[in-house]
Amino acid sequence: MARPERIRLGDLLIQEQLISPAQLEQALTAQKQSGRKLGRIFIDSGFVTEAQIAKAVAHQLRAPFVELAGRMIRPEIARLLPEVQARRLRALPLEETAAGLRVAMADPTDLAAWDELNRLLKREIELAVAAESQLLAALDRSYHSTEEIAGHAQALQTELASVTQEFGDLLGLSTATTEDAPVVRLLHSVFEEALRVRASDIHIEPQERALRIRFRIDGVLHVQTEADAKIASAVALRLKLMSGLDISEKRLPQDGRFHVKLRAGNNVDVRISTMPTQHGESVVMRLLTQESGLLSLDKLDLPPAVAKALQRAIARPSGMVLVTGPTGSGKTTTLYAALSALNTTGRKIITVEDPVEYRLPGINQVQVMDKIELGFGRVLRAALRQDPDVILVGEMRDQTTAEIGLRAALTGHLVLSTLHTNDAPSTPLRLIDMGVPRYMVAMSLQLVLAQRLVRLICTHCATDVEPDPHQHEWLALELGDSVGRHRFRHGRGCPVCNDTGYSGRSGVYEFVEMTQELVETMNHGSPADFARAARRQMAGASLRSDAVRLATEGRTTIDEAMRVATQFDE
Repeated sequence: MARPERIRLGDLLIQEQLISPAQLEQALTAQKQSGRKLGRIFIDSGFVTEAQIAKAVAHQLRAPFVELAGRMIRPEIARLLPEVQARRLRALPLEETAAGLRVAMADPTDLAAWDELNRLLKREIELAVAAESQLLAALDRSYHSTEEIAGHAQALQTELASVTQEFGDLLGLSTATTEDAPVVRLLHSVFEEALRVRASDIHIEPQERALRIRFRIDGVLHVQTEADAKIASAVALRLKLMSGLDISEKRLPQDGRFHVKLRAGNNVDVRISTMPTQHGESVVMRLLTQESGLLSLDKLDLPPAVAKALQRAIARPSGMVLVTGPTGSGKTTTLYAALSALNTTGRKIITVEDPVEYRLPGINQVQVMDKIELGFGRVLRAALRQDPDVILVGEMRDQTTAEIGLRAALTGHLVLSTLHTNDAPSTPLRLIDMGVPRYMVAMSLQLVLAQRLVRLICTHCATDVEPDPHQHEWLALELGDSVGRHRFRHGRGCPVCNDTGYSGRSGVYEFVEMTQELVETMNHGSPADFARAARRQMAGASLRSDAVRLATEGRTTIDEAMRVATQFDE
């Protein structure tokens, strides 16, 4: 493609009848005073939009205007132009064509940038024009800061290689307060990238020949980068110092916590766990952002029946509410949302947790510490002497904790807790198996809410799909002959969702309310009688049916619904 000609933007917008001569004069005056780009002044003044300018420039240059929001760009194509140059030149390779390489530019009238693109890419360029904000977002999706993180890891490796002294000098390197220290820059880049891609956990795992860094996104681990194994000890040392752990202890697991303030202005609480492995210390960090800790019930996307049942239960002055499910099913998030709704100046709320995950103002939170014999039972007994209205117990781990919690519910306290069970109907029976008297379970328990998390389809690459025979057969168990009347979808994979086809998660739920019928069955019937009565109450509202509902609504895939449903199918 021939070199673009320089365009006088003001004259072009007047020619396209997008601005008036008076508006052009006003913008030129503002440009002389501020030195800002003329196009930005037009946009900030409300004369035109970013897209209108881009379309006008594209029309003048006889080049296509491209919408980049949600556009799938193959990583190997994007990386034909290094990230640093792409951001500096405001350009992004889009696709290979018969004539060469199509490249989107935010400002194709920047002739110096055009010349440098030709020098860097060394091939025929087909110009496309994109709105600057869309281009910047596409750059973030396409590069994922991988090169930056890899560069910091390489810098740390180089600096470590230059250290000839033993542990003392390495400690000095790792505790350096300057933000220019390679280990600090590396960790800041890792945290910022993890936050940008919505990762819940960071796994730093030393292998025989490499240090692997993985992110857990929507419940699934993804490899972010691999670096030289020699930097593993320096990274683990720095993280242990940040969290106040014993840096001389490398033989035993340790747990800690620290706070990170990132350049983007985000504050993150980090829970850290270290564990000795064959090739060094494995470090796993759970990221707890302020936003994730402030969920309210109306933001949980609960089905209406579930939301009403939960609100009825927590509106009572006493009784126990249990949220059940496996690790990582969102139980704590649900309980904290309930606590947020209950958190008023008229209530005293105490939590007993191991560990304290989110910090909520106005709530008295206690960390269990078994090393000093400060266990759940001891803290719970002490909490009851503090005149609480609401108590949250992190988990019903044993008979003692369960009995104390149920007695507290009997004596005028609202108790919230979690339990690891497979579904809602089996939860009261699990308490009895733990040794809790039947009458105590029947009289104290108000609501059992069971939940799982399913991944949602990425809205940027969602497309319709027909169920295969196996999927059709599985769906028919829930939907009968109506399977063909529903529209099912899946995600093709795109840069927005890291080519997974999924973005975000939602819960699937079932609940059992302890009605008078269930209380009598609990007291006088067999466990099988209770389970049958509870399932009759849940008819058409099980975990399985809720997962199928999300699939029929096109929010999750059939495979994802089946994956979650196999955890509780009989």
